[in-house]
Amino acid sequence: MATPPLEQLWFTRCPVPTATGLAYKLGWLSEAFAADGIRVDTLQDNPALARHHYDHDLDSLIREGGNILALATRAQGADTRLIGLTWIDEWQTILVRPGSGISEPKHLKGKRLALPAWSEHPIASHARGSSIARGMSLQGYRGALEFAGLGFHDVELVEVPSHGGTLGAGATERGLRGLWSGLGYLVDGRVDAVYVKGASAVDAAQAAGVVVGIDLDALPSQRFRVNNGTPRPITVHQRLIDNHFDELVRFLEQTLRAADWAAGNLEGVHRVLADETLGSVDGVAAAYRNDFHRHLHPDLSAERLQLFNEQKKHLWLQGFLERDFDLESWVDVRPLQAALAFRQRETSPA
Repeated sequence: MATPPLEQLWFTRCPVPTATGLAYKLGWLSEAFAADGIRVDTLQDNPALARHHYDHDLDSLIREGGNILALATRAQGADTRLIGLTWIDEWQTILVRPGSGISEPKHLKGKRLALPAWSEHPIASHARGSSIARGMSLQGYRGALEFAGLGFHDVELVEVPSHGGTLGAGATERGLRGLWSGLGYLVDGRVDAVYVKGASAVDAAQAAGVVVGIDLDALPSQRFRVNNGTPRPITVHQRLIDNHFDELVRFLEQTLRAADWAAGNLEGVHRVLADETLGSVDGVAAAYRNDFHRHLHPDLSAERLQLFNEQKKHLWLQGFLERDFDLESWVDVRPLQAALAFRQRETSPA
């Protein structure tokens, strides 16, 4: 039986720098499929479908988002495949009160660290993966503590309310602020430190009058910064690969084109990201540093896969995954390889 022609591609991304988001905002994704009558739409503009950012129960969906949800969904048995990984340092910091004396990881010993509670979710199976603030905080603290030769036994974790902020489809500026629910506890002295990340957190920190105690992005090794967005996976349903491989490759080609464009156009990237990240222009400039715009290209290098596997292991041990699974068997390198080959032909001198 012949596969029906593809009529619509969906994609979803988190409010962070992504080549997918850039390609969409630049109009290139829609242009690439217009001649075939294929619509390209984002879950961010379709609240009725927002749940698929979490469960990926949509055959024609391409997801470039945080890894906690992607890993949790796979652990629950979703027939997805990992087709790319990106890495963007995005102002992972531990905030403190001015004059606290906390300026490097070793100073966390004996301190009270805010830990967002498990999120409540109307779909019970989504509760683990949607507890993003808790997962990010644990990983952020773990990296700092590990760098200093410390562990969770050296600090006190103080559970703070989780306000249900989301980093996925349907995210709002108010929702992002909810991720950092521990800021009020920090300001009034009930905790000594709070993990945050991203452009919206820059703005939230300034509004609260707190300061950066530990800049995790400045730590010397990427392994101390492994977290929800580092590495950030691109995942698709197996049926999209099986039935519409060429269209998937075409989509990836446009994201690679956008990553190439971004590498030479920082000012243009900043303009797009002020909207994409739900942060201010100043917040974007502060959060995304170190030539981030030159590194939006996905890959499946051994180094990134190893770091991603470390994230999976920690999330499983901390209770965010229903079960462990084999990472290698989840990977399908073919779509990205085909897109990279096409892009190389397009950009090579005649």
